[in-house]
Amino acid sequence: MAPDDAGLSIQERFYPHITCFGCGHANPKGLHLRSYSHDDGLVVAQFTPWPEHDNGFGFLNGGIVATVLDCHSGAAVFAAAHLRGPDPATGAHRLYVTAGLDVRYLRPTPMGHALHLQARVLEEDDDRMVVDVALWWDGKPRATAVADWARWRPR
Repeated sequence: MAPDDAGLSIQERFYPHITCFGCGHANPKGLHLRSYSHDDGLVVAQFTPWPEHDNGFGFLNGGIVATVLDCHSGAAVFAAAHLRGPDPATGAHRLYVTAGLDVRYLRPTPMGHALHLQARVLEEDDDRMVVDVALWWDGKPRATAVADWARWRPR
């Protein structure tokens, strides 16, 4: 699935009213991450840190790194869930929440540059999805994560 004609991101198309700090476009103080699916299953995004995201030493704060990895992996999950269609039993869209995020910080991420995110769903079924996600700058991975997402069902 390539970006649609309007150029809307996964977040803007599938959940425009969510207020998540990282990916929610309805949060006026959020990061407004924009992720795009490609036909080969790769989900990509760019993120440029704000001065407030500095760790005090000129590098991106680790919590912000984890946030963008989590939210970008979520975009991959929601794109995959959309392709699966609504739940046949309820007719509702399948919703998933982060069940785990194993982040590996490989090298410092400098401030003031556009950073690249890549994600790919490795495993998926109705109850769980596992995503490989990475943050890149200057041709090198700066942080990677395996994100575990669990199906959320209202009770």
